[in-house]
Amino acid sequence: MKPLYLLMLLLLSGLLFSACQKEFLDKKPDKGLLIPKTLDDFNALMDNLTIFNISPALQEISADDFYATDAALAGFTTAVQKNSYLWAGDLYQNEPCTDWNFPYQQIFYANIILDGLEGLKGLDGSTADWNTTKGSALFHRAFAFYNLVQLFSKPFDKNTASIDLGVCLRLTADVNAKAGRASVQEVYDQVIGDLLEAENLLPQTTQFKSRPSRAAADALLARVYLNMENYELADRYAAAALVLNHSLLDYNTISPTATNPFPSSPAADNPEVIFYDKLIPYGFTTSTKATVADELYLLYADKDLRKSIFFAGTAPFYFKGRYGSSRLQLFGGLAVDELYLIRAESLARMGSFAEAIKQLNTLLITRWTKGTFQASSANDAEDALKIILKERRKELVFRGLRWGDLKRLNKDPRFAKAIVRTVAGQVYTLSPGDKRYVLPIPAEEIVASGIKQNER
Repeated sequence: MKPLYLLMLLLLSGLLFSACQKEFLDKKPDKGLLIPKTLDDFNALMDNLTIFNISPALQEISADDFYATDAALAGFTTAVQKNSYLWAGDLYQNEPCTDWNFPYQQIFYANIILDGLEGLKGLDGSTADWNTTKGSALFHRAFAFYNLVQLFSKPFDKNTASIDLGVCLRLTADVNAKAGRASVQEVYDQVIGDLLEAENLLPQTTQFKSRPSRAAADALLARVYLNMENYELADRYAAAALVLNHSLLDYNTISPTATNPFPSSPAADNPEVIFYDKLIPYGFTTSTKATVADELYLLYADKDLRKSIFFAGTAPFYFKGRYGSSRLQLFGGLAVDELYLIRAESLARMGSFAEAIKQLNTLLITRWTKGTFQASSANDAEDALKIILKERRKELVFRGLRWGDLKRLNKDPRFAKAIVRTVAGQVYTLSPGDKRYVLPIPAEEIVASGIKQNER
């Protein structure tokens, strides 16, 4: 089948897809038309950036880095964006939940590829090609499951993960297979299992950063283990990824006045990008009406180049420094700067605070006006951790990570934070550990599949 025709059909079928819905399961697609059959077909599907390389974004609206005036909030037309900003109980108001549907669409196609590959082993192309295709599908499935559990489940807690509700673990393309909600532990175990297998199959690096690599698998494992508070393994995999790519972009080489300061990924090379991914383009997250919280902006010193590269406007300031350069979408991928911060935090939490600060300074010297950087220092591990977490927030802004950081840090009284918004004279508060940190599963999903809804 011609790849373009194949992808058009797959896109059309994707519009009908939803993770566990009966309406979808009742449809019996013509597999001769909808299912790719060769390695070229599989790879063409994974190269389609309208299906893969897209991650949820509602968490960015709900977190504490954006601020919207009453007038600005009224200008956003979809209920889900306004409701996410206010942590409403009925988040979707009968609108579809793209943040649920997109990852499950990716999982569905990854499963088609993984199922189909079993019949091709040794028959279609070289072993290396087969390995790369399988590793890529496993990586995409793991990334999708990880994104889902970040939004629709409680934060990982080793004491309760085995009983906390996770998401539906669909591990086959069989439309008749049923999948209830797995536990949070089971979802994380699946993500880690997929990534460990992918790590052994993928090439160390790739020509196109929209394709998974071993460095990407290691980087995602580091992120996963950090969220699990397994700091030894978070540090190990961050270090492994940095062996493959430790390049940092000197911000002195970037124009602070440019509308789009960063190289346009994945077409142009930002050396820090390990895996290119973008967040779903909600108007809220890309509009200049949604400005930067004053609390965040005030964290940056004048000689910190991130202040002028990330932000523009005149009080209130808006975010322009989209790491992938696209004005319409925020960056949601994996990058070298995050790895240095994961190593720094993990080392500090394990007591190696001098090495932790060394990792942090390696990153920060590339972020300050040349000749003005003064290296950070710490008296002990707790002092180092406070410095590192502050820099983590400043560096990884608007990249889909802050919500997960809030969820995990809120478990520690030292870093717990209440988010407060005032809209139309009414005060809204999201307290640490609030049930609204877990997004509701779309109502149509609950009705069709019978899975348990999250409490709000």
